[in-house]
Amino acid sequence: MNITEYFVTHLKINSKKMRRLDKLILKSFIGPFFLTTIVATFILLVQYMLKYFDDFVGKNLGFKVFGELLFYFSINILPNALPLGVLISSLMTFGNLGENFELSAIKSAGISLTRALKPIFFFILTLTISSFFFNNYVVPAANLKAYSLIYDIKHKKPALDI
Repeated sequence: MNITEYFVTHLKINSKKMRRLDKLILKSFIGPFFLTTIVATFILLVQYMLKYFDDFVGKNLGFKVFGELLFYFSINILPNALPLGVLISSLMTFGNLGENFELSAIKSAGISLTRALKPIFFFILTLTISSFFFNNYVVPAANLKAYSLIYDIKHKKPALDI
């Protein structure tokens, strides 16, 4: 076995390990990312809906109208919740990796921290590009529908008999 064959076989084995490392880091990131994004969306949605709470009281609105309004406002709030989800889930992911000494094992294997961050970086880059197009095309349509629904609710006669 000459030196070039050694490097070729060594690089193949090393690339498989890197792919396993990428999968490990992404798997430990994706779950907390979705959970924290949903929680942040819910918290921001409750805050946003409390602003319009006095417009809903006494209007005898059905669950369908509230569901539609929650859906449109959650689309509106999702771009604000994504950075919170990314921040908290990345802290949770690398905190767990450090707590279980997996980050130390990665560093002792000779893999740099920037290389360990690479799968999350590409995931966040893809998320950023998709969020840009989501903000340009989906959010304005959802805002139009949500605020037209709010306008209709505000101008509805009260159904409460006092």
